[in-house]
Amino acid sequence: MVRLPAALERKLTDLFPRVRERERFVADLIQKAIEEGGYPCNEQPESIGGSLHLFTDGGSRGNPGQAAIACILEDPATGKVIREHFEKIGIETNNVAEYKALIVGLRLAKRFHPNRLTCHLDSELVVKQLNGEYKIRMHTLQPLVEEIRELMQEFPMVLFKHIPREDNHRADALVNRALD
Repeated sequence: MVRLPAALERKLTDLFPRVRERERFVADLIQKAIEEGGYPCNEQPESIGGSLHLFTDGGSRGNPGQAAIACILEDPATGKVIREHFEKIGIETNNVAEYKALIVGLRLAKRFHPNRLTCHLDSELVVKQLNGEYKIRMHTLQPLVEEIRELMQEFPMVLFKHIPREDNHRADALVNRALD
């Protein structure tokens, strides 16, 4: 439970007399802040407009089951983590979680206006689908792919790269942290 400063709590009580309305408002504010930038780990990258690496992971316990996503933005020149984000996303399949992690990661990366964004995923299926090597057969994935394609238009260059699971251990750890 987050304690708000007393003055803010009084103002919110005036605006939203019912506890549930007040809680929903605060939850919506927090969600919006997360979607618009996550939690800063370090300061801005040294070269905004340069290259960025995005590591994403999504997973579920059960398929479908409780699912979570994680993404990490990294400055490839320094190896410093610029932003990281992780959250539970409810009941989803592994593939949906992988796609949703990428969507959130692309939204975070967009704020830095990189000239080149390399997305590292341990899901070979997602990488091959996005690179056009595999067809997208599940209709539930199509809207997610369309959203990714729209977000890609925000970047001069986006690459999708499959990496071994052990090379994505930081994002995987964040997914597990969200699920625990």
